[in-house]
Amino acid sequence: MALHFSSEEFENRKQALEAKMAERKLDCLLVFAQESMYWLTGFDTFGFCFFQCLIVRPGEDPILLTRSADLRQARHTSNIRDIRLWTDVAGKSPVGQVKEILFDLDLLGARIGIEYDTHGLTAANGRELDETLRAFADTKDASDIIPSLRLIKSPAELEYVREAAHLADKAFEAAMEVTGPGADEGLILSRLQGAIFEGGGDYPGNEFIIGSGRDALLCRYKGGRRTLSENDQLTLEWAGVYRRYHAALMRTVVIGEPKPRHKELHQAARAALHSVETVMQVGNTFGDLFTAHADVLDERGLMSHRLNACGYSLGARFTPSWMDAPYMAYRGNDRVIEENMVLFMHMIIMDSDSETAMSLGQTYITHKEGPETLSKLSLDLPVKGR
Repeated sequence: MALHFSSEEFENRKQALEAKMAERKLDCLLVFAQESMYWLTGFDTFGFCFFQCLIVRPGEDPILLTRSADLRQARHTSNIRDIRLWTDVAGKSPVGQVKEILFDLDLLGARIGIEYDTHGLTAANGRELDETLRAFADTKDASDIIPSLRLIKSPAELEYVREAAHLADKAFEAAMEVTGPGADEGLILSRLQGAIFEGGGDYPGNEFIIGSGRDALLCRYKGGRRTLSENDQLTLEWAGVYRRYHAALMRTVVIGEPKPRHKELHQAARAALHSVETVMQVGNTFGDLFTAHADVLDERGLMSHRLNACGYSLGARFTPSWMDAPYMAYRGNDRVIEENMVLFMHMIIMDSDSETAMSLGQTYITHKEGPETLSKLSLDLPVKGR
């Protein structure tokens, strides 16, 4: 087996999960989120784009129902001993096989939790699952249980996060070596990703974001490349990834001479990030982080140019997103900040009126004494080619 954590680490996670299941009075948990399976067993795949289910019962070995293509994957990457296969047959759904397993486990009439809030369970499969189990068991939405446990990182996980952060810094340094007038975005992107692969890292949970010119105001990846001009702007959002753990960064780089608006927006982004760092204290909330960011930008007349969230939790994530989306910094989010969370904070300003972009983002580990900044990169405005 190619496990990234010790047997003791996995046992601690299993015990923590069983304690949560006991609190909810759950006899069984149907796990569909790939990051949940990875956290609990080490199972590492992209086969979750098809149907698969991990059946978890207190005090028992979990059972994985998956396709034949993932049989050896599960054996090699996880500690799961009971692996069962569903077969691709026209007109037959694997959802019915879940019910058959539950029946064989004597779970008729049991209280069963289900992970609904995940890309690993499509709406169609979720509806079929509900219909199949309607008269069989008392089902409950248990989507939050494992994510809430994953939110607090163990010392072993934090080692991987710090390595991911190191790779993120190396990636930016490599990209800046080829950034300047006449540089192709594809080359810059390849240096970003290449440095992470060369350092032993992994693919990210979503595409790196790159955009120049007007596209620098975007905060999503899109197809197509352009060549940087003599005076330009380049927005990059990327993450170092190690053993699936992410440490993200974000920068807007100016090519040539910065416009006064670039300098103004950079000062605002830096002030907002400092304000966020100040309130990133154990006991405060994710909503407090958003307010700290918004107050600074709004006082400078930038409300219409900022976003309605300014960060989120990170961890071991799978496509299509590296975000721990429920744990975001938005207005009114009362989720309390605790020790050993990994938080990415991004100050994103998109001035469409003047077509000026500015972004600044860092990843932190939360501690009682305050946040630990993982990146060693400067927060000064990056300028190339002047």
